[in-house]
Amino acid sequence: MFGKLFGRGAERPVADPYALPVPRRQNGVHQLHALGDTRVLALVEAARAGDWETVRAVPAPFDLGRDHQVLGVLAEVAGVQDWIGRAVQEDKEHRATALLISGARHIVWGWEARTAARAVDVTQEQWRVFHERLAVAEEQLLEAAELRPEWVTPWRRLLTSGRGMSLGSVVNETRRDAALRRDPLDLETHIEWVSHLQPRWSGEPGQALAFARKAFAAAPDGHRLGCVIAMAHIEEWVESERQGHLDTPATQEELRQAARRSILHPAYERRPGWQEDFNIFAMALALSAESVVAPRVFHELGGAWTPWPWKYMAQPEKAYARFRRRA
Repeated sequence: MFGKLFGRGAERPVADPYALPVPRRQNGVHQLHALGDTRVLALVEAARAGDWETVRAVPAPFDLGRDHQVLGVLAEVAGVQDWIGRAVQEDKEHRATALLISGARHIVWGWEARTAARAVDVTQEQWRVFHERLAVAEEQLLEAAELRPEWVTPWRRLLTSGRGMSLGSVVNETRRDAALRRDPLDLETHIEWVSHLQPRWSGEPGQALAFARKAFAAAPDGHRLGCVIAMAHIEEWVESERQGHLDTPATQEELRQAARRSILHPAYERRPGWQEDFNIFAMALALSAESVVAPRVFHELGGAWTPWPWKYMAQPEKAYARFRRRA
């Protein structure tokens, strides 16, 4: 169904009846909101209004137990933490869903308190609030995983909270394995592990890229797991304090081939939020100064940029617009 509705990598996508209108912008770029989907936007608006009955009735084809992107959109809605606790306590039938959303929100809320500052610049009070909120997330996500053992999303979120809580490699490896048992090709779990393997999180140089290459080698053509290659290169650039040089022929070729075998392959399915996959490649290709595949990736996006991964830039929208012009 998704292939017919949203189109495939090497084909022009057919009209999407659920697509949000594209805003007119003078510079030709716009931030993608609610995955660009009217159904997801309705969920976001319900979450803002504290309308639990609408939020819990997540429409098909979405599944919060497997759909990281929809869960991520809900987790970013400010104020959810003010009312979701009542749903956890009162709605026994949908308790697992309420726990999942609340746990995901508490992780985001925790990082909002910590901020993106370097660890040495985070105050003692910020650390206290950060750990307090992550502790709530840990408890709720573990219960959600117990109630719905087939879900992969709680385990991927527990990787984030485990990293923030410094729970150590053994705990986080167990959580990674739990997620990948449920979906061996889960992109978001792989990307989270790429972050975990960075030296700033106690990893070793080269570990993340080796992990990404091994994972993508096992994926079928057209699978979005190719994004893990692009993300590993972006993380290396971040690790080098944004001074790393990705513009080598070998890096350009690796990114080119990964894009062709994943997002640009005829078998790639453009699900709601596909633009984030393309943005991951757009940023990596742009940083590497690749000029063969990058123009097509930016063209397919039609000016749509996503906060991830451009938030690694000081001015995400301006950076996207600048690289788009160059492409």
